[in-house]
Amino acid sequence: MKVRVKWVEDVCFMGEAESSHAVIMDGSPEIGGRNLGMRPMEMLLLAMGGCSSIDVVTILKKSRQPITNCVAEITAERADEIPKVFTKIHAHFVVTGKNLNATQVERAVSLSADKYCSASIMLGKAAEMSHSFEIQEAE
Repeated sequence: MKVRVKWVEDVCFMGEAESSHAVIMDGSPEIGGRNLGMRPMEMLLLAMGGCSSIDVVTILKKSRQPITNCVAEITAERADEIPKVFTKIHAHFVVTGKNLNATQVERAVSLSADKYCSASIMLGKAAEMSHSFEIQEAE
């Protein structure tokens, strides 16, 4: 896997992936940014949330659970001093479907956290990780 990060101006950069997709990253105005894109650390959390969400949805579909939606809400705390690494990360999954089996949802979240999500497992080596879920009944 290869990506490329190209300087645009000030503290604004364009990230390009082998998949031909691009994203703008920018720093906060306090450090000379113009707030044109996400911060790199936000993107790191989004990547973890995306990776975990793919796992949860895929596992539930393979388990023949009637899932209609999945939202991962990620919260994190960072160290006060540089390097301001993540110290705590919590992923809360809101899973919607018809008569979802709570045991199956719990299993999907656990399998993602402990076995499948490379991003979550990697971040867990540096930060305290936790996961939770709730089920919402589809209308």
